[in-house]
Amino acid sequence: MDSLAPHTEVRVAVAQCFRTLSTSTEPEDIISSLQTLLSFLDEGPESRSTPDQRAEFSRAHFTRTLQFLLSNIQADWLLGLSAAQRTDLWDGLFLRGPPEQALLVLMEGISELKASTSLDLLISITERFLLSGRLAALLWSSCLQTAPSDSPQLRETLLARIVALPDLTANRLHLKNKPCFCPQQYFTLLASEMLTALERTCQALKDGTDCSLIFVAQTLGKVCVQGHSGPVFAVMAPRLSVCTRSDMVWQRVCWKLLQNVPQRWMESVLTGLVQAVRGPEAFGRIIGNLVLTNKKAQYVVTHKLLLLQYKYETQVLRTVLGYLAADRERRSLLLQVLRALSQAWANPSAVKHTPLEQQLYVSKALLLSVNLLRDAELQELRSELLQCMLGGMQSHLDSSVVRIRHMGMVVGECLSARMDLNNTKLKFEYDQDEETLELLSLMTPISGEEPEEEPENGVTSPQETSEKTTQNASSENKSKSDPGSDLDSDDEFSPYDMSADQEMTKESPRYLRDCLETLISSEDSVRVELSLRVAEGLVRKNVFAAREISVQLTKVLLHTEDKYSIRGFLSLRQTTMVALTVTDCIPVTQYLTTEFYSMNYGLRQRLDILEVLALAAQELSKPISEERSPSVGVSSCTDLTPYPGDNPVHWRQVVERRIQNKTKRLTKGATQPPAKATPNRYAPVAGHFFFPLLSNYDKPQVTFDLLGGDHLVLGRLIHTLGLFMHLAVNAPVAAQMGRALLDFVWAVRYHADQMVRRGVLFAVCSVFLSMPSQNLLVDLNEQLFETRTWLADVAEGDPDEDCRNLAIQSLVLLDKSLKKQLQDQQALGMET
Repeated sequence: MDSLAPHTEVRVAVAQCFRTLSTSTEPEDIISSLQTLLSFLDEGPESRSTPDQRAEFSRAHFTRTLQFLLSNIQADWLLGLSAAQRTDLWDGLFLRGPPEQALLVLMEGISELKASTSLDLLISITERFLLSGRLAALLWSSCLQTAPSDSPQLRETLLARIVALPDLTANRLHLKNKPCFCPQQYFTLLASEMLTALERTCQALKDGTDCSLIFVAQTLGKVCVQGHSGPVFAVMAPRLSVCTRSDMVWQRVCWKLLQNVPQRWMESVLTGLVQAVRGPEAFGRIIGNLVLTNKKAQYVVTHKLLLLQYKYETQVLRTVLGYLAADRERRSLLLQVLRALSQAWANPSAVKHTPLEQQLYVSKALLLSVNLLRDAELQELRSELLQCMLGGMQSHLDSSVVRIRHMGMVVGECLSARMDLNNTKLKFEYDQDEETLELLSLMTPISGEEPEEEPENGVTSPQETSEKTTQNASSENKSKSDPGSDLDSDDEFSPYDMSADQEMTKESPRYLRDCLETLISSEDSVRVELSLRVAEGLVRKNVFAAREISVQLTKVLLHTEDKYSIRGFLSLRQTTMVALTVTDCIPVTQYLTTEFYSMNYGLRQRLDILEVLALAAQELSKPISEERSPSVGVSSCTDLTPYPGDNPVHWRQVVERRIQNKTKRLTKGATQPPAKATPNRYAPVAGHFFFPLLSNYDKPQVTFDLLGGDHLVLGRLIHTLGLFMHLAVNAPVAAQMGRALLDFVWAVRYHADQMVRRGVLFAVCSVFLSMPSQNLLVDLNEQLFETRTWLADVAEGDPDEDCRNLAIQSLVLLDKSLKKQLQDQQALGMET
């Protein structure tokens, strides 16, 4: 019975205080009762309670006391206390007892109370609770408990309250929230309190006291999984990096802390930490060999951070791979990572179906890991890397995306240089940009925890090298031409008299048929060039002559090659073919669309046909511009100084134009007449551009397989058809074109090549934009639902960003068209 006496005394004293506070109205009795309750929390030498009584009160009566006080927060006796008495007696009970119990009661009270003075009082106490270091006391008290003394449910509730405190206060206070409750400040404070608990743990271990870091590790994991790892590790990572540099006890505490993080939160902790540390050395000191003892940590570090996620900076890759390479026991994981990276980089399916950003991320990781290999390890993996290099380069160079091809070239160059295959190194020609320069710089090792600033290019640019070479050559020439030199000089030879020579010039062709004959039979490069340069002007000026030989000249131009390296050859040939197509539209268009599927044509020629048709369709869809006669074009000086007697109308126009240019007006109305309506030349012939290209696409030729390996031409074809559809807006044949185009692209909507998928989505956008809204509901009623579902899937899950954006635009256009049609139908129904 003697052992129960302290428990009984505490229970009787607490019950007596509760009765007094509930019934008494005397201020002396109220203050005496509060002082009695507060005496069970005093641990000083003048305390009136014994250690057993204080322990019993904290264990069994403290939470009940705080709940009793909250239930009487509107009592008259509380309002009768002075500010000093309330701060010392009332607030002291919340700030001196077990911090975990006080925090739970405060959070419960804040969640239940409405906006009032009582809520303001609890908010004030909670603010003092945080700023007085009670969170550090809470964490430290858990460290002293080598075995959990509370239930798992209570611990989960406490963790949830600690992490959700900013959310709870924000939901209750709204715009009147306190600064210390804001997430950035609160989690920064929580990180400082965790560091304080870790410092006390280190000191206790040095003094020989056992500690437990389970609750601190759970708090860290819970905070990180809720998305607050940034502000937490911004405070903790630099401090842990410094403390673990020379103190082994700190290293052991950090290792134990991360070992105790629950598996479900391990990924959030490691990803936050690896982004906050300054280098692989600090990362290794903090986590130790965690990847060797924890399967979840190994999966995150060696697989998820390198192969699945690609949102991190290059410094994260340096930290992770440098950490694996820094220790002899972890280097086996580096080799495992290198094999996985090489397989992922060389996988043809990955090149086609993964986002370009992820491919760039894997390329960086591959180059960094290869650069960390030792010579013996490089010899061991030589055959695998060679196979990776050859297969991966082939997959990248086959891509229709320029950035992917450049990526394959740079990685191939770096791998061949690192493996040093018989002193031979690959070298490709490509334009160096920021992306390629960054990949090249990864082969340069960086030492130290804080990366040094790298030069912008990493190597001396070819321009600087050429300038230095030119300067050296000029200095050598100056020294050679020095009068004091013994070398022979050519100054004694007199120049040959060429004053009587005349430059031989050849006259440009004046007839289109002469140009045709020159292009067919002439071997004179000058005549061929002159013919190409004047051909477009002759076509547009002599329409009747052009129509006589339009198909024949188009055929000759299509087969003409740049044998003489004529400047602007491709542009001259293309503009002439466009002029022929615009001038004699139907015959030339029929010829080009037929030849597109013919045999014995290269991919370049088929792409040229599509470009000519697209440019011609664009020109035909534009209003006809005023054509000036050759005489006016030659004698342009008359526009500047007209003679009044020759053309009085023209003279008046020039004078009026000068007056308009010289006159200053504050406000200007419509001084120009409205644009004159002109017929759309493309609408009547749109079908001749469009429908022939939809035939024979599924019939493979000997040198051409549109649905097979020639996906570059397929993507360009679909894009060109989409352009024809877009230009055919308001044309009578637009509805028929839209139905045919959707049927065509529906078969290739899941094509592996992203350029083809972009073309498909562009074509769908063109259909929704150009096809009348009433035809969408009538002609495509059965396809709209399935098309909308497919567009939603593309917008959410396609690996290519451009495809996702095009899918979103298509959905917007579809919804807009359907909404307009429904509104029109409702308006018609109301009128009837």
